[in-house]
Amino acid sequence: MRRADRLFQIVQLIRGRRLTTAAFLAQRLEVSERTVYRDVADLQHQGVPVEGEAGVGYRLGPGFDLPPLMFTQDEASALVAAARMAQSWVDPAMARDIEAALGKILSVLPPGARVSAEAIALYAPALALDDGARVHLQALREAVQSHHKLRLTYRDVSDAPSERTVRPLGCFYWGKVWTLSAWCELRNDFRGFRVDRIDGLEVLPERFRDEAGKTLADMLRQVRAERDATPSLPKKTLR
Repeated sequence: MRRADRLFQIVQLIRGRRLTTAAFLAQRLEVSERTVYRDVADLQHQGVPVEGEAGVGYRLGPGFDLPPLMFTQDEASALVAAARMAQSWVDPAMARDIEAALGKILSVLPPGARVSAEAIALYAPALALDDGARVHLQALREAVQSHHKLRLTYRDVSDAPSERTVRPLGCFYWGKVWTLSAWCELRNDFRGFRVDRIDGLEVLPERFRDEAGKTLADMLRQVRAERDATPSLPKKTLR
């Protein structure tokens, strides 16, 4: 890779993440971290507002932008394939947004690349989620973003019903089912709820703030710690 191309790639990688370490850049670009430090210093000398320092991470300062990118034919085909698959597994609102975004991407491609991308023979039939699960998924996703508490009517693996008030933290796709990861106020612990077992869902007016020990990051740390301590992932987070 030419050095000019590598500098451009560094800017692209940094602007695509909140914080980018030199180790990550070195791995992606297949160079040493020393080379990354030197390249970042050169970008800074050229006026590119790369903020941060070695050993911490880098990010782009506000107000910096580059001309629109042109996708390669393979990249465009990958986007079409990913969009088709995603549309079968997300809620209706997000599926429409994916369709609109894909249309914008295809509209700026050269004619040959667009035809090739649209002709990719990879499809995902829309049979993944029933209508009820799709509607619930949209409400869950929006509640995660807005930090609204939820009241769930839920059936567990034994088909036993319960009502839970939860703080929604994130939606996870496991290849066959979607789950909601949340802080359950009934159990005073993290819990996972299969979306297809949610019989009723009410978005409450009360919002919640992140509290130490009750955030998504805390849950992920707990899961990793439990997984490292046992040979398989604990079942309690996916009831």
